[in-house]
Amino acid sequence: MKTWSSHWKSSTQPRKQRKYAYTAPLHIRRRFLSATLSKSLRKQYNLRSLPVRKGDKAKVMRGQFRGKDAEIVRVDSTRTRVFLNGLEVAKRDGSKKLVPVHPSNLMLTSLETSDKRRFETKK
Repeated sequence: MKTWSSHWKSSTQPRKQRKYAYTAPLHIRRRFLSATLSKSLRKQYNLRSLPVRKGDKAKVMRGQFRGKDAEIVRVDSTRTRVFLNGLEVAKRDGSKKLVPVHPSNLMLTSLETSDKRRFETKK
């Protein structure tokens, strides 16, 4: 059985880095879902990155859909992937499917601000 240790600091071995990520509990995996903020949001909130949330607007910085601006529709914390509104690919039967994107390839351009605790200063 794989176990997760909160005392693990770091390792240069990729297998240990992967094990840490795969076995981390969901409240820790939430941190892996962080994306960088745009320059205007960095000035406004004095933060460099924030965990993504449904309702945020993001710009794709890498990959097939580079340059597209879209709203985040779904966040999959177990797979560490984000699904954006306009990013779809056609399947063979003609239906459309949302493309999963890793949050490190995104830049948040607009934030969903209904939760005030989201912007409290972190230690």
